[in-house]
Amino acid sequence: MGNNLIYKLTYLWRLFGTAVSFTAFGVGGFLLWVLVFPLLSVLPGSRRERIKRGQHVVHYSFYAFIGLMHRIGIMTYEIVGLEKLNRPGQLILANHPTLVDIVFLISRVREASCIVKASLWRNPAMRGPILNAGYISNGDPEQMIEECVDWLRAGGSMIIFPEGTRSVPGKPYRFQRGAAAIALQAGKIVTPVTLSCYPSTLTKAEPWYSIPYRRRFHLAMHVGDDIDLEPFQQLEPKSIAVRRLNRFLQDYFTEQREIYQNHGK
Repeated sequence: MGNNLIYKLTYLWRLFGTAVSFTAFGVGGFLLWVLVFPLLSVLPGSRRERIKRGQHVVHYSFYAFIGLMHRIGIMTYEIVGLEKLNRPGQLILANHPTLVDIVFLISRVREASCIVKASLWRNPAMRGPILNAGYISNGDPEQMIEECVDWLRAGGSMIIFPEGTRSVPGKPYRFQRGAAAIALQAGKIVTPVTLSCYPSTLTKAEPWYSIPYRRRFHLAMHVGDDIDLEPFQQLEPKSIAVRRLNRFLQDYFTEQREIYQNHGK
């Protein structure tokens, strides 16, 4: 009876904390849009300098959000290999098990662009960060690839989820070819990042309030070694190279998921 009561009380606290956290995220994003970014826009500098300032603001905001979730007892986390990130012209490819993956990654990468769904441009909580941090819409796939390649070649960093959406627990990965095409066209650093979440929560099939009953969720980030693109760049035609790299990425993340499937339990 005593243990059940403790589990119930801690669950209710974590549920309340989750609601507070996501409310803070939405309110914070709106305030950034209407208060902070307009002030930044009047500062002198080129478009690239303005985007870098915007990315810094988003980075520190997301860092604070992850810190909030950790401190009020919703989640724990660990990061292995962070020193491999934050390099100019780096394409970071990651799997996508939870809703907060992009927030977690950007909270650790100071200057990074990413691809966002076209529908999010109308979201008041996200519109400010999207516009001012130079994020790229997926509305036009060809334009999306071109903009990503240009950004990487100019020395910018990018975070991309090759799946294009959150994973479905228990289902095999189905990667889209856009990430592989961007990697080969840009020809820059490609670094894989494996994300694991235990117990599983905030997946594509779950609402935000469907949190683990007995414990906080644990989010782990393992940064892998850079991927050698040369064997794929030598393949002709380019469509074959993209398919081979896409298959390599899919197999890599499938293997990594099996390695870390019990991590954090």
